[in-house]
Amino acid sequence: MGRRALTVLVITLMLLAQPAGVYAQSSPHDVLILVYHRFSARETDSTTVRTETFLAQISFFEENGFRIVPLSDVLAWHAGVQDNLPPRALVLTVDDGHRSVYEVLWPMLKAHPVPITLFIYPSVISNASYAMTWDELCTLAGTGAFDVQSHTYWHPNFKTERKRLTPEAYSRFAHDQLHRSRRRLGLELKHPVRLLAWPFGIYDQQLEDIARDEGYTNGFSLDAQPVARGANPMALPRYLMTQSCATACLRGMLRDAQNHRD
Repeated sequence: MGRRALTVLVITLMLLAQPAGVYAQSSPHDVLILVYHRFSARETDSTTVRTETFLAQISFFEENGFRIVPLSDVLAWHAGVQDNLPPRALVLTVDDGHRSVYEVLWPMLKAHPVPITLFIYPSVISNASYAMTWDELCTLAGTGAFDVQSHTYWHPNFKTERKRLTPEAYSRFAHDQLHRSRRRLGLELKHPVRLLAWPFGIYDQQLEDIARDEGYTNGFSLDAQPVARGANPMALPRYLMTQSCATACLRGMLRDAQNHRD
């Protein structure tokens, strides 16, 4: 990313991260949660978003009145214990734990940090060449801008596992995935883990019940719609952000938000 683009990004993020109280309203109904995966200066695959594309997406939301807020603020609003969200609240999340979060995204945001929630599956950390190390993840968590939460232990496809296992074995497997992830992240990062992003966006009532049994308070899907106050707390929807999400894709999100307000 060039110096000019980086300057524009910093200014945009400063505007997007204005304190929530400045734009407060009693009951916003158009909260958008975005989920990214990887970042790069060049295009590699659909879920690797180029830095310039990321900049354009963030600028688009700023131009349309959205403000970045911590995920914790949205959860407090959703639970009915907080009302002072911006009229158009925007949450940034990143799944998996790819090293580009540390090597590309964080350097972009150092000049003006914004709140980001990372959903991590611990089995990959310090084990795979494409992933962050525990030291890197702890560094991000220590900045105060990155909140680290669970993405199960090794990112299974629960539909596949249900087909190959007996009901009893499947239940044990799901419990183990959710328990081990929460425990490992808590031990490494020294903070409580209560949030869960469902791998591949797969969830059902049994998985929701298991997640609650394992101490999770909220889950997040890939259902591509705004978060309404009455939404299922164990499957709060997010929009998958890709390299191909250009103006038409972003305008679709704005229409979704408008429909929820109406």
